[in-house]
Amino acid sequence: MAMTGPAELLATWEAGLGQHGQGRALLLHRAARPAAADGELLSVPLGEREADLFALRRTLFGERLQVRIDCGRCAEAMEFDLDTDELLAGQPRWEGPLRVAEGEWVVEFRLPTAADLAAASPAASGASGAEAEAGPALARRRLLARCTLSAERAGKPVAADGLTALPEPVQRRLAEAVEQADPAAEVTLKVACPECGEATLAELDIASYLWTELDSWARDQLLDVHLLATAYGWSEREILALSPLRRRYYLELCADA
Repeated sequence: MAMTGPAELLATWEAGLGQHGQGRALLLHRAARPAAADGELLSVPLGEREADLFALRRTLFGERLQVRIDCGRCAEAMEFDLDTDELLAGQPRWEGPLRVAEGEWVVEFRLPTAADLAAASPAASGASGAEAEAGPALARRRLLARCTLSAERAGKPVAADGLTALPEPVQRRLAEAVEQADPAAEVTLKVACPECGEATLAELDIASYLWTELDSWARDQLLDVHLLATAYGWSEREILALSPLRRRYYLELCADA
């Protein structure tokens, strides 16, 4: 992975302040693959994007993730560390289309990408009223329809406008096939509570997790720049170019002055 410098990371953070969700995920993915165009990034399967973000996180902040989850039964706070390498170890990378047969239906489809996820959301289509209330179910149907390459029912082709009405068993089989082929697209943790023993499921959203860390890091960087610029008159560029060790030494001198 190409290294992204402090100035570039600060630019990513600044651009992300006015973004949310998928917008921030795209900015982070761009930081992970600085040579790639947005079109290329948006066409990457979701599991591959998540793996890139885990790799970026490891490069910037280390292998261990500190996770906090509240027990779904007794609300006990559970804190533990995760190793990113172990988390994604052995995850398969599926290439090419997938095929599912369920009842009289045969569907061929591809893995969802970030562009598919954004286009399938109710907000992207300007949904309102009953459509907006349908929320996740509507988004899932649209996502499956967008990723479907071909569909047959009882040996007859199904037109594209009929794909959003796929029967629930077919939708379920498609979702299961995607999960098996691209498990890194949605990392779910199952944690047993040490107090009550109840198992709690929680999704680990690496884009959100990494953004929170980047936000904290960026604010620390700006504080360092402010202190050193005030003390020495250096520019932001000069301060960011300092090695972490030298910068810390100068900050200690400022504190002792």
